[in-house]
Amino acid sequence: MVDASFEDGGEGAIALRAETQADLSVMAALVQDAVLPITEIVWEAKARRLALLINRFRWEDKAQAEAEGRAYERVRALLVVSDVTHVASQGIDRADQDLVLSILDLAFEPAQDGAGRVVITLAGDGAIAVDVECLDVDLRDVERPYRAPSGKVPYHPD
Repeated sequence: MVDASFEDGGEGAIALRAETQADLSVMAALVQDAVLPITEIVWEAKARRLALLINRFRWEDKAQAEAEGRAYERVRALLVVSDVTHVASQGIDRADQDLVLSILDLAFEPAQDGAGRVVITLAGDGAIAVDVECLDVDLRDVERPYRAPSGKVPYHPD
C-alpha cells in the first residue's frame, strides 16, 4: 500500500497495485461494499483495460473515525484491471442505465502461465469475470473523502 496525495495535495489517499493473490485480498477488503452505477464501468478493448469508478467505504479509517467521534467516510476511487483478454458479466442487466451495483469481493482464479480470471462478485448474485494474461489490478483514490450518506458502517446479516 502506498499513501498518495489527492489532487489538491491532501494526504491519505490510497494507491495500491495487486500482482499476487495476497495483494488482491487486501484490495478486496478495501473495496467491499463499494457502490457504482453501471454507467461507471468502462471496457477499453484497445487498451485491454477494464475500469470501474467506485464509491468505496473507507474501511481503513473506520476505527479512527469511531475513536474521534467523527462521521464515517466514503471516497471515489478508480479500480483498473489491466492485461485483459475478455470480459463477461452474469446477473447484470446491462441495458438498465439506472442500475447501481455493490461490490462484495474480488478474487483471482489462476490458470496456466500466470494467466487467470479476476472475478468481481456483486450483491444480488451478479459477477463480472475478467480474463487476464497476468494479475495486474490497481486501486487509486481519486477525490477527497466525503461523509458516508447513511452515516453507518455497511452491514452484512448472516
